[in-house]
Amino acid sequence: MAPVRTLLSGLLGAALLIPVQHSAANDHDAGRTLDYRGLRVTLPAHWRVVDLDENPDACVRLDLPTLYLGHAGTQAECTGRAAAVRADTLHLEPLDGAPERADIPTVAVNSWRVPREVPPRSDSNELRYALRRSGVMATLSYGATPEAVRQVLARARAVAPPPAPAPVVAVPATGAPKPRSAQEPFKGEGFDTCTAPTQKAMDTWRADSPFGAIGIYIGGRARACAQPRLTARWVERQAAAGWHLMPLWVGPQPWHNAGTGLSTDPSEADGQGREAAEGAVDAARSLGLAEGTVLYNDLENYSDRTTWDAPVVAYLTAWTVRLHELRYRSAAYVSVSSGVKALSAHYHQAPQAMPDVLWAARWNLSATVGDADMGLAKGTAKWSGPRRAHQFRGDHDATYGGITLNIDRSRVDVNPTVLAPKDKKPTA
Repeated sequence: MAPVRTLLSGLLGAALLIPVQHSAANDHDAGRTLDYRGLRVTLPAHWRVVDLDENPDACVRLDLPTLYLGHAGTQAECTGRAAAVRADTLHLEPLDGAPERADIPTVAVNSWRVPREVPPRSDSNELRYALRRSGVMATLSYGATPEAVRQVLARARAVAPPPAPAPVVAVPATGAPKPRSAQEPFKGEGFDTCTAPTQKAMDTWRADSPFGAIGIYIGGRARACAQPRLTARWVERQAAAGWHLMPLWVGPQPWHNAGTGLSTDPSEADGQGREAAEGAVDAARSLGLAEGTVLYNDLENYSDRTTWDAPVVAYLTAWTVRLHELRYRSAAYVSVSSGVKALSAHYHQAPQAMPDVLWAARWNLSATVGDADMGLAKGTAKWSGPRRAHQFRGDHDATYGGITLNIDRSRVDVNPTVLAPKDKKPTA
């Protein structure tokens, strides 16, 4: 049984906490203040502060209330893939050099004040403000609503001019990127990691590692790590290098949480599945992933099958049906001890609504996609052929070419060209 791969809110990791200034008012639960590039920010007292320039390996985690300062570095300290609890976080970095995030909405702000208008809701519970007068990009992450963290940003005050002129353009270019295929038929080993690796890491591992496929977390309300490097250009470069990409959406999970949890009501879970599919397709299109791409729904392990089996099946079948309507293909990442059993038990009820690809988590170190390792009955026709992946080893550090990443390993046998045809017209 693969354990739930979550970031635990009690673990602070090795992130560097930088000193902050205190005022008399701060001593009475008003929080702490600090200055960054001419902005004075007042934080709630319980927030961490992480200087990414001082610690480039620090992970931009979304499960701990934190102010992050500076451009994200390697994020080598990131572990886990899904967050049981999403926290309010604020990431401030110089506008010059801030990445063009394809996965979350960005609004340009020309005044000193954050506008009252909230950007379009992000299915990943993130949004960004390009503060042009301050020369700062502000990325907000939140749990159920963005109001509390927006107030932290709204209370920021200018105390000095920015250290350098702000760029004129600092938001993603208009227009969708050119769609491309990033999923040539693949049979071999793959890996996934919480945040998209640097280009140097990808190039080195392409040359020196046994891997030819990589799982990338493109969004979802339970995503554990920010994705500052995940852009359409990043996808283009990996596809050109021959990587088989496995885009993962971390939507609502089988646990009780208002922000990240799946409904226990199958009819409501059905709606959540359709919503997740639409969010995943929006993210895939913004990254240039063409129609026909297999999109994977990351649904973590659960032990109470009596409560969760029915809503899990409703959610994943609705996810599949809606993806097919939008001309994408469907896959599910599920544990052998829970999600695989639930899908298998209900397969006969709606085989046409079952995910096209099954990615089974069973950390038994057996690098095969055979029936037993996938948690399926011997000789079954379910997900037979090149429609399987098996995650056989979880969280561990691996080093190739002198570059270390924290990864999960999988055996992959997926050929999108033989999956169900895209025979449905897209709907709004």
